[in-house]
Amino acid sequence: MDGIIHFFVFIPLVGFLISLFIPEKKEFFISAVAFTTSGLNFLVLVSLAFVWILQGHPPLSLDELVLYRAYGYLFTLNFYFDKISCVYLFVGSLLTLMVTVYSRYYLHREVGYKRFFNTILFFYIGYSITVLSGNFETLFVGWEILGISSFLLIAFYRNRYLPVKNGIKVFSIYRIGDVGMLLAMWLSHYLWHENIKFMQLNNYVEVNEHIQNHSLVGVFISLMLLVAAAAKSAQLPFSSWLPRAMEGPTPSSAIFYGSLSVHIGVFLLLRTYPFWEHQYSVRVIIGLLGLCTSVVTMLIARVQSSVKSQIAYASASQIGLIFIEVALGFENVALFHFAGNAFLRTYQLLVSPSLVSYLIREQFYEFTPRKHDEVPKWLGKIYNSVYLLSIKEFNLDRFLSRYLWDALKSIGQKVNYFDYKLVISVYGAVLLGGFYTLYHKQYIPGFLQNYMSLIIAVLGLILVLKSFVERKSPRMAWLYIIMNHCFILLAVSYNDHFDMEHAMVYLSGVFASGVVGYLSLNRLMKAEAKVDLNRFYGYAAKYKTLAFVFLVACMGLAGFPITPTFIGEDLIFSHIQQNQLLFAASISFSLIIDGISLMRIYARLFLGPYVHQTLEAPYRSS
Repeated sequence: MDGIIHFFVFIPLVGFLISLFIPEKKEFFISAVAFTTSGLNFLVLVSLAFVWILQGHPPLSLDELVLYRAYGYLFTLNFYFDKISCVYLFVGSLLTLMVTVYSRYYLHREVGYKRFFNTILFFYIGYSITVLSGNFETLFVGWEILGISSFLLIAFYRNRYLPVKNGIKVFSIYRIGDVGMLLAMWLSHYLWHENIKFMQLNNYVEVNEHIQNHSLVGVFISLMLLVAAAAKSAQLPFSSWLPRAMEGPTPSSAIFYGSLSVHIGVFLLLRTYPFWEHQYSVRVIIGLLGLCTSVVTMLIARVQSSVKSQIAYASASQIGLIFIEVALGFENVALFHFAGNAFLRTYQLLVSPSLVSYLIREQFYEFTPRKHDEVPKWLGKIYNSVYLLSIKEFNLDRFLSRYLWDALKSIGQKVNYFDYKLVISVYGAVLLGGFYTLYHKQYIPGFLQNYMSLIIAVLGLILVLKSFVERKSPRMAWLYIIMNHCFILLAVSYNDHFDMEHAMVYLSGVFASGVVGYLSLNRLMKAEAKVDLNRFYGYAAKYKTLAFVFLVACMGLAGFPITPTFIGEDLIFSHIQQNQLLFAASISFSLIIDGISLMRIYARLFLGPYVHQTLEAPYRSS
């Protein structure tokens, strides 16, 4: 029975590959492939679940698939099936089936019909990998696929300004969650001295022994997992991204941000629950976070004028309650609550266009301020203050803008006044000198030898921040990111022995993707008179193939699981010591900002209103 788990990933993968080669005009065949894929997955799951329950529903673990093996290091894919996976797969396959049937008529003759179904199948692959993951490495593969497919579906209407801008914002929040995942994976390697399987977490004696000997490490891993879960499930302070994600088509909003993707944070907590079950401080933090999110988003939802925003905040409020249930150990209640909330929000989002059209003539707002004569004056003031805060969405969006995007821009702009020729020459000299002194460490002053890895990592972080705020030359922004990867490799090589084989695993995807992306930029800049990063150009309308190739290059350079660089990133963290938190954080932020900068370059060049259209296109955003 274990071998059947393969099919839940294999079937959507085959469907996705088939759909890529169907012509855009063949709408019936495109939707039929998506419908057949999700339907077949649902039938296989129902059959397996029936037999599995009759056999006593034992946990199933698929033998490991070794992707890379080196001395002291092993990267494996492992799949795990239990009642959590069963519930999530059941809800996911059924809702995907329903949404594909709905979408084949809803999006009829829509520009991007094929692109929508391709992305839905791509998302379904990532979802299946995530909920069937048996270790952190496998989970992170699906986690990354969910992130990029979310960006693509939010920016589905890529000829509009707001969907593209919101897509980048949501992708940035997801990358913050990636920081938590990377740091949790890094320290879990040192806690267990192996790639821990989720099945092993059910062994209370083994888990408790490791936690007792490394209590602070255990708490830190749990908190990093909570950061990842909160970012993915729109909990405070990340709740404001959920209504912004509703810029995509209604079916994608339903399947992504009403039901499946937004509940992946809950899945992460359920899957790792045996690890932090006896860390009561962590359970209290998770419960309080869920409670605060539930109250705040409930208040915001009650004053929303947009039906999609109201549903989005209502969903976040329910997920906050699920966080509380998970923290209290009510696993079955949390699973039942997840299924109910997912079906309800999907239904609400799918019928919302019809509901609005039915009631469009009845939308007369007659607001009368409530009098507070019967209550104390101070209580009335509190009521009005809460109402105004809810109208302003508790300034959550302003909070993220100030402490995330504006902070990154502010730091990057402090070094942006340096000319790119000076930056390339200075950083090139530092890079060459660094690799030379790596093998001749006697030339490094003694007081610097212990700090060389951190200094080089910070220099690389500054470089990628400069790429993030680069406005003039896309090629220079691209080169900064490639150079940053070289600095990461150099920093880790100073920190620990990093042989040539490991370096090639990491750099192979970087250089391959870097060359493809740079050639794509050259071709675009030769075809167009002026190309910079000051505005959205929307060149995907004219250069569809080039836009696709450049997107793949961006994904490869960002460490997406399509090149060996994805394994190389995990390999790099295995060479960072347990007590080097600052060094690990600088590497993590460097990799995360890499991804944000790459998606920004792609969005500026290929998404947004087409620059040569007759209508005015927006310039640099505020």
